[in-house]
Amino acid sequence: MAEDEVVLRLNRDEALVLFEWLYRTDETTNDFADLVEDQAEQRALWNLTCLLERELVEPFSPQYAELVEQARARLRDEGS
Repeated sequence: MAEDEVVLRLNRDEALVLFEWLYRTDETTNDFADLVEDQAEQRALWNLTCLLERELVEPFSPQYAELVEQARARLRDEGS
């Protein structure tokens, strides 16, 4: 690992739920432009979305919505 890299570990449910949120937020905030203060933040969010998309096969599944809901259910705190 290069000194300027940060490695994060997510389980598959976390990655899928985060990807779905990023994708949905990108779509509803004018490519994140309505959400960020600086274009560098927008670039970081785009890059994170791309990294997750490279790792996940679920977004290409016909059962994507169901897979996201199942991942959300497993991640929720009890009683939420």
